[in-house]
Amino acid sequence: MTGFAARSLNLDHASVNIDLRSVNQRFLELHFRLADEFRSLEPQLRELINQRLARGKVECRISLTPLPTASQDNGLNPAILERLSHWQTDVLQRLPGSAPLSVNDILRWPGAVQTATLSQCALNEATLAGVRESLDELVENRQREGAKLKQHILDRLAAAEAQVAALQPLLPALAAAQRDKLAERLRDALGEAGHERLAQEVALAAQKADIDEELSRLATHFSEVRRVLNQPSAVGKRLDFLMQELHREANTLGSKSVALETSRVSLELKVLIEQMREQVQNIE
Repeated sequence: MTGFAARSLNLDHASVNIDLRSVNQRFLELHFRLADEFRSLEPQLRELINQRLARGKVECRISLTPLPTASQDNGLNPAILERLSHWQTDVLQRLPGSAPLSVNDILRWPGAVQTATLSQCALNEATLAGVRESLDELVENRQREGAKLKQHILDRLAAAEAQVAALQPLLPALAAAQRDKLAERLRDALGEAGHERLAQEVALAAQKADIDEELSRLATHFSEVRRVLNQPSAVGKRLDFLMQELHREANTLGSKSVALETSRVSLELKVLIEQMREQVQNIE
């Protein structure tokens, strides 16, 4: 299922940008594009996503952007200044002709000017919290799409049920017509002397052409699809199985067909089931 969620966390000294994207995929496939500061979080991120999603190709991007205020100084570092003073005194004693440090030299010394920093632990905690919120948004987007897919499947399911319902009252007449046609052909071939065999062949042909069982199983599978669609948990794999069973019954219906009406219903069912199956691939 497709979905997108983005979030920017403006911390004291940096901005964390989180992007989550998902596209349709039969299984769950995770890809991470993480700034160096967040590479250690990948196992935890993978676990978080696995807890919330069961299907889809998911890409997680997290980047870090220092804020302008982070470069502003928080004063001089007393420890560095004391160390520089000690070093300078020692150097001048040993090398009296050496030039003393200038103010510019001191200010450019690494660590001499204190800048605001955020600990890695605090950064990780804030980022994981942001990912959880982004996952909430992504799941909501996917649920909205899922509702549309559910209605699409229900519409096709209703059309399939209508096809079966329209065929059911025609079965006695279709069976009688098939028996009469077969009996006439057998009489022409066997004559009146083959009356007993004629009855056996007609009964056997009627048994082979009987589709009551297939129609009953189709109705059962239709009801199960509706039940599964109303479950709050992940249903994609269960629906996959049901689509296979529906297609199997529609195929059998076509192979047993002895009338144009039955063949037409079998074909229509296959089209509708395939349309449902395509959308089921996108459902978690």
